[in-house]
Amino acid sequence: MKTFKKIFGFASTRVGFFCLLICLFWAKTIYAYFIDFSLGSEGLLQFILLFLNPIATTVILFGLAFFLKPAKLFYPAIIFLDFLNTVLLYLNVIFFREFSDFMTVSTMTGYSKVDQGLSGSSLALTMPHDVFYWLDIIIIILLLIFRIIKIDHRQFESRMGLAVVSVGALLLSANIAIADMDRPQLLTRTFDRSYIVKYLGLDAFTVYDGIQTHNSNAMRSNANKSEIYQIKNFTDQHYAAPDQAKFGKFKGKNVVILHLESFQQFLINKKINGKEVTPFINKIYNSNHTYAFDNFFHQVGQGKTSDAENMLETSTYGLPQGSLFAQVGSDNTFQGAPAILDQQGYSTAVFHGNVASFWNRNNTYKNLGYQYFFDASYYDTSGDKATGYGLKDKLLFKDSTKYLQRLQQPFYAKYITVTNHFPYQLDDKDMKNNRLKAPDTDDTAVNNYFLTAHYLDQSVKEFYDYLQKTGLDKNTVVVLYGDHYGISNAENPSLAPLLDKDGNNWNDYDNAMLQRVPFMINSPAIEDGHVSSVYGGEIDVLPTLMHLLGINSQKYIQFGTDLFSPQHDQVVAFRNRDWVSPKYTSINGTIYDTKTGKEIHPTAKQRRQIKANQDKVNMELSFSDTLNQQNLLRFYQPEGFNKVDPSAYNYSSGLYREKKIERERGANSTSLYDTNGRQNTEKDYKTDAPEANEPRSNSNRIQITNPDANREK
Repeated sequence: MKTFKKIFGFASTRVGFFCLLICLFWAKTIYAYFIDFSLGSEGLLQFILLFLNPIATTVILFGLAFFLKPAKLFYPAIIFLDFLNTVLLYLNVIFFREFSDFMTVSTMTGYSKVDQGLSGSSLALTMPHDVFYWLDIIIIILLLIFRIIKIDHRQFESRMGLAVVSVGALLLSANIAIADMDRPQLLTRTFDRSYIVKYLGLDAFTVYDGIQTHNSNAMRSNANKSEIYQIKNFTDQHYAAPDQAKFGKFKGKNVVILHLESFQQFLINKKINGKEVTPFINKIYNSNHTYAFDNFFHQVGQGKTSDAENMLETSTYGLPQGSLFAQVGSDNTFQGAPAILDQQGYSTAVFHGNVASFWNRNNTYKNLGYQYFFDASYYDTSGDKATGYGLKDKLLFKDSTKYLQRLQQPFYAKYITVTNHFPYQLDDKDMKNNRLKAPDTDDTAVNNYFLTAHYLDQSVKEFYDYLQKTGLDKNTVVVLYGDHYGISNAENPSLAPLLDKDGNNWNDYDNAMLQRVPFMINSPAIEDGHVSSVYGGEIDVLPTLMHLLGINSQKYIQFGTDLFSPQHDQVVAFRNRDWVSPKYTSINGTIYDTKTGKEIHPTAKQRRQIKANQDKVNMELSFSDTLNQQNLLRFYQPEGFNKVDPSAYNYSSGLYREKKIERERGANSTSLYDTNGRQNTEKDYKTDAPEANEPRSNSNRIQITNPDANREK
């Protein structure tokens, strides 16, 4: 009893009442973190930050009540602030249950064109324990009404409010500094909204998102329609007409994109300890049924994997800072491959065993026009079936067959692999089937990189076996590409001896050359396959693919050019405005002879060509940034292309649309399931993955580790 009297006695002072409300709001925020948001933590520092991050912003917000005079306004003001913050917390709880994501300012204000607002089914999303979020406010009000907590009528100087807010600001600064130590570039790269909430708290995320939204809206409100025509003139001038011998070569065929995580060109045909690292992918690369490129470069910036996807799908560059998917993907207008092919009669789908919200894919894919997104929620990721980055590759391919077989043909399907990702770890079960012995360098990441690449190779082979067993391969074009580097610049000197290079003399030119990643187009319809030495990059994939499918890319705004066109531009721009071409390479202003790797001092004639290349790269990147940051594609609609309506897509609906089409078409259905006599083809998929036959555990939630963090660019 004495303890309660002391508590209520302290709470009857304004400072005590303030502290009580801080503690109560902190408690329900932590409750939401673990019960409804399921924010996992890795390591002691993350765990500590998760517990501390609600305090600083709550102190600042509730501290505003100290500035009010007369004193009697303090109590209704701080309770109102507590109520507003609880509303924000609870709306995010409801929103998260439906969308596995946090509410953005655009969602709250109704600005977003994505159907991501709270739906009419919100009541169905409530749960009995939700009373916990409101109970404290009700009890506090009752305690005040019955004078168990008394009103403190003493007058405080305004400096009291200033002192409280200053303490909160100091705590917030310390929070940000510690978070940046554990997660560098947290606020500049914005991998996933959950990371900002995990490190800085829900209030800080809302403020941060509000600033980002304001800046984005300001840029968009000042956008001038005339700029889109300047950009269109630029892309028209640099358009490369298709090679007529290849135009339409794959018209009407299925397209499968194999996104090879962190897969670099030097892995192709590479042997370690006398054994090929990627024997099956080598077979594809060297096949006369494959068009392959050995001077194809990744061009990603801070968005890394998402930048690669953006270039692949839209032929526009990522942003100078952060991820385009994360920063503008929810609201931007796109004219990407999924929408273009959808309007050509294709089914479109993405298969990825990571959580849907990572890189904001759950929103961006809708604006790109993907009909289906099969994320981690569609797979059994329990036990050892997943790494911190999602479902293992062998299981992703195997477990996706149940969905792939129901897609109406032709389809455009993208598989995003994850196992070959830093820190390149395989568990003991997977190592039993790994027939490669790792090299022995002084860097563990370098050594393990070859092992996970070998695992990825085995995964691709199993998928190809399935395509051949079911006959899908005969009507399918498979595009394989590496999204970005696997070995960072800091690790390249350790890698050098394996590439017959001297690590002690490694330089920026060598780093640039290791931005090469594989790019292959494979199909039984190809009979003149070869390895091309044409220079190109990820920005060139979409126009190349469109022309092969018989779709002219000229009416769209695309910064890449067809790799098969005689007019293809071989100056490859990097996101930092460096570039490489068959003759010259420019890195940090230093010019190298691309063939020899030697630094050169250009002649007057060479300087003119180099300047022309640099000017073109600068203008191309600037135009792309303007296009995306100001959302200029909303002002331009190509003839015959319908603007994407993201509200048409609901990624929680599975294959409802495709099954409906199967029923409507009956004998005319083109899905593999129907053309195979309505026989399930899952049995045709064979894998040596030891986890494939393991029973499902109670938990199907994976704790996602940021796969692109702490990696030197």
